[in-house]
Amino acid sequence: MAKLTPEEEWHEFLSGTHPHLHHAKPFRFIPSSPRCRLCAAPFRAPGSAIFKRLGFEPWEKNPNLCKRCFTSIQLHAALCPTMHESGVHGAEVDVSMLFADIRGSSSLARTLPTMEFTHLMNRFYQVARQVMIDHDAIIEKFVGDEVVALFLPFLAGSEHPVRALDAATALLEATGHRSADGPWVPIGVGLHTGTSFVGIVGSKGALDFTALGDRVNIAAHLASQAAAGEILLTEDLARRAGHSVDGAKRRAVTLKGFDVDALVVSS
Repeated sequence: MAKLTPEEEWHEFLSGTHPHLHHAKPFRFIPSSPRCRLCAAPFRAPGSAIFKRLGFEPWEKNPNLCKRCFTSIQLHAALCPTMHESGVHGAEVDVSMLFADIRGSSSLARTLPTMEFTHLMNRFYQVARQVMIDHDAIIEKFVGDEVVALFLPFLAGSEHPVRALDAATALLEATGHRSADGPWVPIGVGLHTGTSFVGIVGSKGALDFTALGDRVNIAAHLASQAAAGEILLTEDLARRAGHSVDGAKRRAVTLKGFDVDALVVSS
């Protein structure tokens, strides 16, 4: 069998088809669970006392994975040694993307006392983080009033568009959009799916795991157009998530060079 290029290795890894993801992991014998879903490093004592010092501690982007697997340009040697050999640190893969914005955050910042606004934002970050983790997303970033999450096959499975739509719906519910009292913070969500570059970018000391490309931009722009309590999603994601497109409410939106016929899901 021909040796895969580093980009091919990354593609198989992120797509969930790399054989090393399915091999028995030697760390599984070291107590105790919970542990990294990729390398099986233990997150609980007694094993965690040593592994934590070596960087095998829960990753902030998803605590079901360890930092060692993603925060270095070199993935853990136990996963795939050949990924060490090149400057290619990602690949174009199938991914679903979720962007969620707080609507009217500037007005909230002006009208609320500073600490009250700070507590509101912190609550949103905590709730959004837990919802994304519960739906097997990687939290790409929190920036300003926005959360960005990636749903990749190696973690969310081949049905990642379903997981993305479920996460968006759960986030609206968790922020009170479906309660009789109304939302405690108003948010709008944008969803898209397709092929984008996913991997590690940056320079030594300032690396980040992210997704890049037009499809990412479409999801971001959809979120910016979504009203409070709305999910705007592309027909591509709707069809792949099994969401009915016949008779669905639609909105034509122009997104900085993209004309998108978006489907609307309301709380």
